[in-house]
Amino acid sequence: MNLFKAKMMRFVIRLIMRICWWGKRPTKHSEGLVSAKRTEETIAVNNGCIRAFVYTPTAPAPRPIIVYYHGGGFVVGDIDAYDPVCRDICEKSGCLVVSIDYRLAPEYTCPTAADDSLAGLEWVMAYGQKLGGDPTRIFVAGDSAGGNLAAVTALQARDQFPETIKGQILIYPVTDHYSAETASYSENATGQGLTRNQMIWFWDQYLPSKLPKHDLATPLTLSNHTDLPPALVITAELDPLRDEGNAYAEKLLNSQVDVQDSMYRGEQHGFFGSFGPGKAHQKALSEIVTWIEKQSDKQR
Repeated sequence: MNLFKAKMMRFVIRLIMRICWWGKRPTKHSEGLVSAKRTEETIAVNNGCIRAFVYTPTAPAPRPIIVYYHGGGFVVGDIDAYDPVCRDICEKSGCLVVSIDYRLAPEYTCPTAADDSLAGLEWVMAYGQKLGGDPTRIFVAGDSAGGNLAAVTALQARDQFPETIKGQILIYPVTDHYSAETASYSENATGQGLTRNQMIWFWDQYLPSKLPKHDLATPLTLSNHTDLPPALVITAELDPLRDEGNAYAEKLLNSQVDVQDSMYRGEQHGFFGSFGPGKAHQKALSEIVTWIEKQSDKQR
């Protein structure tokens, strides 16, 4: 039953994103942009392979690299649905963008998505330069569950590949289990972009044991956040995940990590990826581009 529900939700989410982005993405005719070139790659992971889309901008090489993890509660979403999002990021930032199609729950429970995400980073470390990227300027990014995976990947990379990641972009990230019962879970329980009950169901698919903590799933609960790369943390005021995103930014700050924390007032969960390139999406993307440029300048 859970698998059937997950598959139906995947179909609906892909349809919604296609409708929201249809005809709204900037074109070379409307804004002087040339569409990013997209290629598909295959990445070997534990017990299988996953896909990745590589978006190459017209900006001259070598370019900063963004490893992007899509949202969807660890259960829905894929790189096809997020194609216009990643194209927009690539075109506006001038970065090489690699979108990772990590495996989803309930078919693959934790820590599969986290393992796939790290494998995606390792693949970028190995092949990024050949693709025209700059391996000294790698950023991880993601929204919602993808923000969780970006944070978890940064934590794993700190221990396994120190100083590889130059920044983490966490867009309304999942950082803790629903059992934490933050105020925003109650205040925004029936949010348009995400409800409390949906998030509980997502977690129960990803962590079927229903344990409230896991080193590769709940980054907020870890004891050591030192020596992590700079972070841009974006949250939405009307989001059930608002408080855990803000709490993660605070924990990073208290661990002497360079953090830029932005809360988008009046916005719902999903404003960046799910609902098309509206004003809030464009504002957030502009903030992301400026932040990446600032971090990249530090590496020159």
